[in-house]
Amino acid sequence: MANYGLFIILATLTVLSPGPGVVLTISNSLRHGWTGSLPGIFGIALGAFVVAGISASSVGVILATSATAFTLLKYVGAAYLLYLGIKMWRAKSFIPELKVTSSRPWRRFSEALSIQLLNPKAGFFFLAVFPQFIQSEGNYYSQFFLLVSSYSLLVLLVHTGYALMANSARSWLTTNSGARIVGKLSGTTFFCFGVLMASASK
Repeated sequence: MANYGLFIILATLTVLSPGPGVVLTISNSLRHGWTGSLPGIFGIALGAFVVAGISASSVGVILATSATAFTLLKYVGAAYLLYLGIKMWRAKSFIPELKVTSSRPWRRFSEALSIQLLNPKAGFFFLAVFPQFIQSEGNYYSQFFLLVSSYSLLVLLVHTGYALMANSARSWLTTNSGARIVGKLSGTTFFCFGVLMASASK
């Protein structure tokens, strides 16, 4: 495979960059501890794997060529991010959720999976990047599986790192002011991502 190391570097920088998934991982870690954020992290990783598979199929081609399909998915994803932003902004305090896990792990998993699946830009990342690292003379499926698996593993590692860092700051967040600040910042960030997604173009 051509330039696998370069792909790892590019993928790592992409996963490290702030986005809705990163914000959700940090929020889950602050609410439920770093182990409580793992269901969401697995949801994001699985979402990346699924999006990569879709982007390599005819569905990915449709999204890349159809303005209507792209617009529809874009607005659905934006609406979901806006909903999460308003929900976090209106939360009076994160303190009860820091002490008692109020949401089920499968909800955190499905929430993270939905965020990843409803982001059309993720699919275009795979459509744009993958062809550059797959050799035409090699087996397409084995190379594709290696790249997607590597990307998903990087998601697990990087997001776990984010969760651990956020968890280390939980002592400050046991104060009312800290909890409220995190709620407002998280809500505002999700809202901004929603607006940016709604205004995005191919």
